[in-house]
Amino acid sequence: MPLLSAVMRLGARMPLAVLHFLGAGFGWLVYGLSPTYRRRCRENLLISGLCADDGIFRGTLHAAVAETGKSITELCRVWFGADEEIDRIVRCDEWAVVDAALSAGKGLIFLTPHLGCFEISALYGARRLPLTILYRPPKRAGLEALMQAGRQRAQAKLAPANLQGVRLLIKALRRGEAIGVLPDQAPGVGEGKWVDFFGRPAYTMTLVSRLQESTGAAVVMAFAERLPRGTGYRLHLERVTANPFDSAALDRAVERVVGRCPAQYLWGYNRYKVPAGAEPPPAAAT
Repeated sequence: MPLLSAVMRLGARMPLAVLHFLGAGFGWLVYGLSPTYRRRCRENLLISGLCADDGIFRGTLHAAVAETGKSITELCRVWFGADEEIDRIVRCDEWAVVDAALSAGKGLIFLTPHLGCFEISALYGARRLPLTILYRPPKRAGLEALMQAGRQRAQAKLAPANLQGVRLLIKALRRGEAIGVLPDQAPGVGEGKWVDFFGRPAYTMTLVSRLQESTGAAVVMAFAERLPRGTGYRLHLERVTANPFDSAALDRAVERVVGRCPAQYLWGYNRYKVPAGAEPPPAAAT
């Protein structure tokens, strides 16, 4: 994808405010052109129960459409901007949470849901500590080199979502290092269980609970809130202390953090899909 790479590197020279302005328009374009995406956004937000009335629902939906578009165009600056710029555009007042979590020497699991700018959360952390990030290779092979170039910077390393990648995660935790996982990414068959997510069964990964149980690693929820008018991001960090830390606790933790900033969640993500080969949830099977 040489052309796409060239376009993104050119876009990295644009002010973040311009990229966000363009992204908002792009978000509405996709929303208008895709009936499936439009229906999924509306349904997922509606069933979440986060909107008290129709007015709040419409306002949150409209904001979410624009914010989703921003999450695409901002990648130009996030992936291909200067490394030192990350510290300038990201504000974090809670890094002591990370230091405390690492002090036990058993490693740290960062959970970064599809909320805000989850890409910059990882890069901010990788400028401060070794960070191994679980990722799913894109379906279009040509995009993988671009993704790796944008994500594998500073002390960040990528681990593919397969057995080899899981081994890399375990090794990092046993060295007392940090790893990053998207906790609301739909896993493949045999890698999850059906758990309610915002009142509806969602196939939820068991990997995080298995990693935490086998290593004793601390768990921290992280999300970078997108600030208005392209002024940057605020990174929020919160220790997750659920015991036991199972798939249900994972979904509850994601629900809580999404509830803090629902307009910046990717409501168009197909969170409730049935993975190929998996049994549907009991309610869907009857």
